[in-house]
Amino acid sequence: MRKRIVCFGGGSAMPKVVLSELKKYDFELTSVTSMVDSGGSTGALRRELNVLPPGDIRRHILALSEAEDWKKKLWNFRFAKDMVFENGHRGYSFANVFIAGLELALGDFEKVLKIVHEFMHVKGTCLPATLEKTTLCAELENGKILVGEHEIDVPINRDPKLRIEKIWLEPRVRAYERVMESIENAHAIVIGPGDLYSSILPCFLPEGMKSALNKSDAVKIFIAPAMTKLGETFGYVLEDYVKEVERYACYLDYVIYNSFVPERSRIEEYRRRESLLDEMLIAKSEDERYVAGNLLLDSGAIEYDPKKVIKILLKVLEESI
Repeated sequence: MRKRIVCFGGGSAMPKVVLSELKKYDFELTSVTSMVDSGGSTGALRRELNVLPPGDIRRHILALSEAEDWKKKLWNFRFAKDMVFENGHRGYSFANVFIAGLELALGDFEKVLKIVHEFMHVKGTCLPATLEKTTLCAELENGKILVGEHEIDVPINRDPKLRIEKIWLEPRVRAYERVMESIENAHAIVIGPGDLYSSILPCFLPEGMKSALNKSDAVKIFIAPAMTKLGETFGYVLEDYVKEVERYACYLDYVIYNSFVPERSRIEEYRRRESLLDEMLIAKSEDERYVAGNLLLDSGAIEYDPKKVIKILLKVLEESI
């Protein structure tokens, strides 16, 4: 019997690092993304058309796609680059407009999912955490309230070193029933990597999600990011990440993290390109659940090498399911 794995995460990290490699193996894959993206062209489409945010799920679809190259190139095609959105994002993604247009035309996001899965020949299933429209909110340690994922993701006009006390959705929404069923039937749950408060944890905020995860007998695995982030996790150590994932989602059976610290010059060079990334994430304890390794690319960006990550993940899966 093929093992069923459910992967949680928004943004670009989890699809790039986990989904794109895991699809090469004989698993039954389901990926789940939050539906709170509110920046860039996705935010513009939400505001103009009142549609669900397409930005994150289109990345999941591409990561699990086995379509022809021309379809993948079209999916990634970006146009109207003279239009500049928040934080310097330019233009519209074809995939975002395609998904938003289908929702507007059909009025049924489940039908949209079926069409895009067929069009992109998706190996597995990509699901939204909820089918209801909602907004991500956060409260900082000084009491300030942030409204919108883009306000949390990029710290504009606020101290980026202030901690986030809590996050929630307004209005409250229900978890998508198909996601609940996937959790119930899963052999393993894989969470991350990605930005903690704007990408990973929002997946678990719809009502019913946390309960379903804690009832599930699946092995729960968290893949921590390589670096902390200004505006979200300044000063965090690995234990802080684990605490927050367990607060909003479920107890973790394994935590995979990068234990290799590259030369300072390489870190500083990357920080010049990615100004919100702060320091290498380190572990303060030797928890028996922690699985350490050099997960980084051999040179250049301080990013994960998908093959290194999957090698460790497969070992964990083989030993636990």
